[in-house]
Amino acid sequence: MTNTITTQMANAPTPDLARQMANAIRMLAVDAVEKAKSGHPGAPMGMADIAEVLWNRHLKHNPANPLWPDRDRFVLSNGHGSMLMYALLHLTGYDLPMSELKKFRQLHSKTAGHPEVGVTPGVETTTGPLGQGLANAVGMALTEKLLAAEFNREEGGVQHSIVDHFTYVFMGDGCLMEGISHEVCSLAGTLRLSKLVVFYDDNGISIDGHVEGWFTDDTPRRFEAYGWHVIADVDGHDSAAVDTAIRAAKAQAVLTDGKPTLICCKTVIGQGSPNKAGTHDVHGAALGAAEVAATRESLGWTAAPFEVPAEVAAGWSAKARGIELQRDWRTRFEAYRTLYPDAATEFERRMTGDLLPDFGSNLPELLAALAAKPEAVATRKASQNALDAFNALVPEFFGGSADLTGSNLTNFKGCIKAGRDQWGNHMSYGVREFGMAAIMNGISLHGGYIPYAGTFLTFSDYSRNAIRMAALMKLRVIHVFTHDSIGLGEDGPTHQSVEHIPSLRIIPGLDVWRPADGLETAVAWACAIERRDGPSALCLSRQNLPRQTDVDMADSIRRGGYVLSDTDDIQAIIVATGSETHLAMQAQATLASEGIATRVVSMPCTNIFDRQTAAYQELVLPLALPTVAIEAAHPDFWRKYVGRTGAVVGIASFGESAPAPDLYSHFGITAQRVVEAVRTLVQRVTHCPETWVGGDESDQRLLSKRNVSSANWSLPICITPMT
Repeated sequence: MTNTITTQMANAPTPDLARQMANAIRMLAVDAVEKAKSGHPGAPMGMADIAEVLWNRHLKHNPANPLWPDRDRFVLSNGHGSMLMYALLHLTGYDLPMSELKKFRQLHSKTAGHPEVGVTPGVETTTGPLGQGLANAVGMALTEKLLAAEFNREEGGVQHSIVDHFTYVFMGDGCLMEGISHEVCSLAGTLRLSKLVVFYDDNGISIDGHVEGWFTDDTPRRFEAYGWHVIADVDGHDSAAVDTAIRAAKAQAVLTDGKPTLICCKTVIGQGSPNKAGTHDVHGAALGAAEVAATRESLGWTAAPFEVPAEVAAGWSAKARGIELQRDWRTRFEAYRTLYPDAATEFERRMTGDLLPDFGSNLPELLAALAAKPEAVATRKASQNALDAFNALVPEFFGGSADLTGSNLTNFKGCIKAGRDQWGNHMSYGVREFGMAAIMNGISLHGGYIPYAGTFLTFSDYSRNAIRMAALMKLRVIHVFTHDSIGLGEDGPTHQSVEHIPSLRIIPGLDVWRPADGLETAVAWACAIERRDGPSALCLSRQNLPRQTDVDMADSIRRGGYVLSDTDDIQAIIVATGSETHLAMQAQATLASEGIATRVVSMPCTNIFDRQTAAYQELVLPLALPTVAIEAAHPDFWRKYVGRTGAVVGIASFGESAPAPDLYSHFGITAQRVVEAVRTLVQRVTHCPETWVGGDESDQRLLSKRNVSSANWSLPICITPMT
């Protein structure tokens, strides 16, 4: 640790050069926003001096390898100030040429309005929704501490540290006003994430003006109460003061009782703009040509737009230093490998995100064992059974729950509870659903663990924006949502999910699973673990559900929707998910006794089903057959599968407080309602005319070619609760 600090501190420039280096950030931000006629120049201008000190003198990174495992992480939580990030990445030598800065906020550029991971080299997380970058950073710092505890070694008084880096955050007033900041910073203090260093850009300005009318928190005392190390009243435009604060933060971070650090920097928003600095006018709008010229004069910046003087550019370049830092780490890592070859191999595997080879080879046997369990079981319990089976094959699991472990059943046999200065692979996040979800995003972004955690499905509302961000960033994050419907029972409508599953399904990139039994649940877990391009949500029942599947259905389940039960000469299709699948099976049996042949399709994951070929979808759900869907959720979602003329047995109202069986009966979520719906549709097909009601000749020709006899139905059917 000391050697790293010494090496980086040697890069301190002269005061004049430091000022010019900071001004390079200011002017690149000003010019880019002015060219785009859109953006936020105020924050980059106000934080430029802080950025110079951190990035030029302290940050451990390698522009030639943005994914070096032991790099420091930097998060711009106030992501609207994105030009600060882009200027830093360009100046220090990342693959972000000036041509991209000139395309700021333009289509398909690498300089989007807010930083996006996977789009711009060197960006660690996608920020924009205020507070979430800070929460991601808490997840990153937590991961660093966990990995260090798991992999670093001490032998004979010699430290063998392959995980030893900081997480730095820039944030503003807006991040602190968001409630998520309280959730995550409280937890960070409790866990003593001492290598988390946060810079608070205290400029007193937001979009609406001076924040004193709506934000008067005593922020230093707030963070002291969280258990943070607070360095207050730092002049954010005094490089020496900022440097001293960073060194103090790093020095206390290595103490046994070290704490996360908040550095409170007093700054002037839009610093350098002679007429707009210190006002909200510079927060989210271009300065205008006249003020740009005045700013150039005020700063003594003579370079043309998007040009950086050679001396300043040379001062910023971090390529050689980055290569040296990574080379030093690689030397230490190879020495570590000599002593601990198995641990070194495991660390590399973890950081690449690959699963153990044994996972794939042992998976069929595990699924067979789980599928063989004959007893009726709640899918939340089936989920825990799957975790018990999988955990030995997925040592990178990091689970948790928002104070509901005993209900969500996210713990597994042999899991270790993580806590302050205590390594573990399962965490009690407390009642912090939003913070938990965003922290999981940070864990995934850092690499080394596969995070999952649970809460009741209805409380996914609290987590929703972080779930959306995980989908946007394509993160391997797994949400366990239990008590997924009116099957919750007596807790009543506040806790009963109605609209949640349909609304989660329409988040692009999120795979939403609602399994019907133990095997479907296990397959859902396997798919979520294997998936590397996005998050998954498992929506699980409180109540016991009968077994519906056999192990030979596992591959079909993976396709999201499949034929669960079939017969010859089918006249209609029944589609079901989760706890209503057994009702579909009961309805099929009743209809068979009446001479009406039906197919039951289980669709545990509509998102995956929608990614199947059109041919497969047609094979499972032929357009020509009338279709009824049943799910204890809002019915509108199922229109995409049943059409306007199909039927949906669902709930278009909030629930009630009563035992679950009474609620299913009260709301008509029953096999009998499905039977009635199928009868009605089959009768309509039998007795309807051969032409489309209200259609023109071209519609008729098209429909006749596709043999869509059900298209003749003129009125939709929606089976919803009786009043």
